[in-house]
Amino acid sequence: MSFRRNKIMSLSGSSLDNKTTKGLQNCYKRVLKKGMHGLCFSPYEEGQEPGDQLSEKQIRRRLKIIKPYTNWVRSFSCTDGNELIPKIAKEMGMKTLVGAWLGSDTDINKKEIEGLKKLSNNGYVDIAAVGNEVMYRGDLTEEELLSFIQDVKNDIKDVPVGYVDAYYEFVYRPNITEACDIILANCYPYWEGCSIEYSLLYMKDMYNQALKAGNGKKVIITETGWPSQGEGLNSAFPSTDNAMKYFINTQLWSKEDNIDIFYFSSFDESWKVGAEGDVGAYWGLWDKNENLNFVDNRTNIKSLKKRIKPNWV
Repeated sequence: MSFRRNKIMSLSGSSLDNKTTKGLQNCYKRVLKKGMHGLCFSPYEEGQEPGDQLSEKQIRRRLKIIKPYTNWVRSFSCTDGNELIPKIAKEMGMKTLVGAWLGSDTDINKKEIEGLKKLSNNGYVDIAAVGNEVMYRGDLTEEELLSFIQDVKNDIKDVPVGYVDAYYEFVYRPNITEACDIILANCYPYWEGCSIEYSLLYMKDMYNQALKAGNGKKVIITETGWPSQGEGLNSAFPSTDNAMKYFINTQLWSKEDNIDIFYFSSFDESWKVGAEGDVGAYWGLWDKNENLNFVDNRTNIKSLKKRIKPNWV
């Protein structure tokens, strides 16, 4: 047996530590050009926040930007214009993971669930997500969430139904795991203070915990990413270099081990500063002005898009 570099990917990811920022940018562009499984869609323009009405124009414009790079798009709500996201995405030939945003407001929850059912029954949904991190936030009881999941499963056919939360919730809450057709796990080494050097190994462990809890059910990583600016958390530090490293390793692992991953996120969103601290606004592959992050914007991005081969799934 002899050493073959093209057959090796270390547990902690590709060898990126010695690359200059320019070298990382070149590697990042090569990986980006090959496309990715899925992207979490950020619809809110500067000055907007959840609860504001989204326009068809802004959704269509932003979906057009990301379409060359991904085949799947994930949305988080079925109201306030968010219901247009899967409709336009399907029109563009994209697949959809559509979420109903559940919280403590009973009336909003009802509208979200009805919206998810309607979109699903009209053929706009490939995977239905009933709630996002509801257990993590403590907005509903487990019994209330299970009731919503069962309600959706009773009313839609031929669409897998799941629930999105941190990977460990599926370990600690077997009743929710059992109720899901598919396990939709958020995996963030950053938010657990993991250094970038060990982040891929850490995420693999998160994924495997969810996989074991699912007991044979398919597991999709519905969110993972790394912020490019802001204060650090323990050994996890935001920077453009670290954001590029994390993206590169995530995408290479996704293809190497055939893991379905929805990367977080498509666009930077300023409204998240209050909810997540100063890092909240800097998770996008594109900035708030819809320019591609981490590359020299003097680069001919149209030329970059033309060279993409849509061979992902």
